[in-house]
Amino acid sequence: MGRIIVIANQKGGVGKTTTAINLSAYIAIKKKRVLLIDMDPQGNASGGFDIDPSSVTKTVYDVMLGEASIENAIISNVRPKLSIVPSDVNLAAAEIQLSDVADKNHILKKELGKIRDKYDYIIMDCPPSLNILTINAMCAADSVIVPLQCEYYALEGLAQLMQTVSLIQERENDRLKIEGIVFTMYDGRTNLATQVVENVTQNTDKKIYKCIIPRNVRLAEAPSYGMPITEYDPKSSGAKAYEKLASKVIHYRRT
Repeated sequence: MGRIIVIANQKGGVGKTTTAINLSAYIAIKKKRVLLIDMDPQGNASGGFDIDPSSVTKTVYDVMLGEASIENAIISNVRPKLSIVPSDVNLAAAEIQLSDVADKNHILKKELGKIRDKYDYIIMDCPPSLNILTINAMCAADSVIVPLQCEYYALEGLAQLMQTVSLIQERENDRLKIEGIVFTMYDGRTNLATQVVENVTQNTDKKIYKCIIPRNVRLAEAPSYGMPITEYDPKSSGAKAYEKLASKVIHYRRT
């Protein structure tokens, strides 16, 4: 049965989608079957693999509204071993359209139950907010990986996310766990980045990945070419960090 991992942070601009794209790409390179689900209406995870929303007939929006099964929304073998359920801007209306739907928090969980055994990893990129899309993802997931930007308000954002995860654990999904925190956009030349890492490490009991993701121009450029860093510049420091993260995720053991 495939592991379902949510990439989430209620703060935007923390490297969440970059992590979802490149973690998925590296896990697939390591011969694991991966399904990446783009839960963000901006569709950036889809674009990171050069998928044009206007060129697809079914997206996660159709799945959420019950207008398509998840099998029909999967774009298979976007890369070897890697498939994607794309998103588009229509997904932004899902919260309003699902407001009166019974058991609306578990739509995705029911759909993933149909295909979970076909993949080793199902990775979901969530929007930077606590809405029905993020709740659906967390209700279906086994664990959460939290990208945390090395900036001043990092700890505040982490506290908000921990509270959200605790609420989901208590009310919707008691299996959900924080799998780990990964620092992103780290610039070792600044005192602030070092202080943030130290501060978070001292103030949380959650696992922190040692493979810190550096602030890297090549990582920032890759999505504009519709490529994960595995293809755009596999020798860059950002690529090496994500490759290490993928290895850590694969060897994760739930306690």
